[in-house]
Parts: sequence; structure tokens; C-alpha cells
Amino acid sequence: MPAPTVIAISNQKGGEGKTTTAVNLAASIAAAEHRVLLIDMDPQGNASSSVGYTKGVAEQGTYDLLMGLAGPAEVVQTTELPMLDVIPSSMDLAGAEVELVEVEQRETVLQRAMASIHEYREYEYILLDCPPSLGLLTINALVASNSVIIPMQAKYFSLEGLGALNNTIEAVREAFNPELVVEGIVFCMFDNRTNLARQVVEEVGAHFEGLVYETRIPVNIRLSESPSHGKPALLYDIESKGAQAYLQLAREVLARREGPAQEAPAQ
Repeated sequence: MPAPTVIAISNQKGGEGKTTTAVNLAASIAAAEHRVLLIDMDPQGNASSSVGYTKGVAEQGTYDLLMGLAGPAEVVQTTELPMLDVIPSSMDLAGAEVELVEVEQRETVLQRAMASIHEYREYEYILLDCPPSLGLLTINALVASNSVIIPMQAKYFSLEGLGALNNTIEAVREAFNPELVVEGIVFCMFDNRTNLARQVVEEVGAHFEGLVYETRIPVNIRLSESPSHGKPALLYDIESKGAQAYLQLAREVLARREGPAQEAPAQ
């Protein structure tokens, strides 16, 4: 059975659309009939609650997997989408940063756990929602991944966050994971009416040639509302601009990797 494509959704700056992208891209790829696993690596647990697993709903989750307290059969949960599973963030995950310091080869704990996940179920894509900080949870996600998708806003300070993350990716590549690449950069909460937004897109495109997705995720109230209902946007309101944008992003991600014949169906 072929190994899954593992993609970290990461940005060390908060408020850039990271969790929204992780949840809705995972759901949109699943809607295209690819089996997807979403792993919530963020102690805040927002990705988990966005697919129906608020804190305390699942007894075990990412923490238990990382610390060797449970295997995939105990931590993998189903969602409303038949092709999408999740390993939710548990209440103990915040302590993992400290506890992992004492673990041998602490940077590769998740990478080693991936083997047991692969044996448990045949996923095509595994998406990791990373914390908005550079710690052992983020490092583990980057070491375990084939590539990184970077969500960001088209704002000046977002460029600084992009530079910091790129430095981190380079460091992880040199020390642990030489195959790690930037999969793509997606602009979130995008407003094309401002000159600054267009300038930031132009500057990022010049520095990361060919990596900026054509799809832009707009400011959309339905995207903001859907997590409180425990649903990805396409289950909350598939006709909304936000849901349609993520379906388009999924088509673009799949087309880059698999060619036009494997694109997600238009909704």
C-alpha cells in the first residue's frame, strides 16, 4: 500500500488562517473522494472542535499517540464526512511540549507514529494542523511531513512570519528531513481591493516563484460561523464563498500533485 502524502499546515504567526485552512482543505479533499486524516497538533484544539470534537468529547487524542499511551485504533475518530477522520487534540497536549523534552529522539516521535497509522488505515492524505509557535509539536509535524502549506494574510507583518517559518523549514530540512518542501502558499482573508494586498502577493510570488496558489480565500462570515457548529464550511453552507474557495483550493492542490484527471469535482 502506498504511503500517504503528509502535509503540515503551518505558520508561526497566529491569526493567518492556519486552522481554517487545515480543516476546510482536509474536508474538501475528502469530498473529492480521497481518504484523509486530519491530526490536530495544536493544544488549543480548534481544528478538533471544527469537526465536532470539542475538548472532552474524545477521551484520547494526539497527546496519547505521541506519548505512546494509545495507538491509532484508540485515537482516530470519524467525522460527518465519510472520507475524513481526525485525531483530536486532547486536554493534555499542552503538556507534551515539556514532556517530550525527556523523550529520546524527541523530534521524530510523530514520524515514528506515522508507521502505525499507515498500518491501521490506508489514507491518501494526512494533514497536520500545527500550533502557531516554534516548539516540539511543530518540529515533530515538520519532521513527519513531506511538505508544508503556508496560509497567510496579505499584510506587511505576515511577511515577517513567512520569513521566520521559511527559516524553520530550512533548519528542519538540514537536521532531520531533507525531503521537506514548501507545497504552496495560500492567501487567506483576502481583500483584492487594497493596494497593499496586491503588493504583498506580488512580493511573495517573486520570492516563492510557482508556489503561490491561484485560489484566494476571501473574508467570509460562513467560514467564521462554521466552527461553532462543529462543521467544515462545505457542510455548514456549501454555497458560501468560503466553502467554494476551499473546494477550489483542493482542486488546485490535487491538480498540482496528481494532474487534472484527479481534480475534485465542481460543486
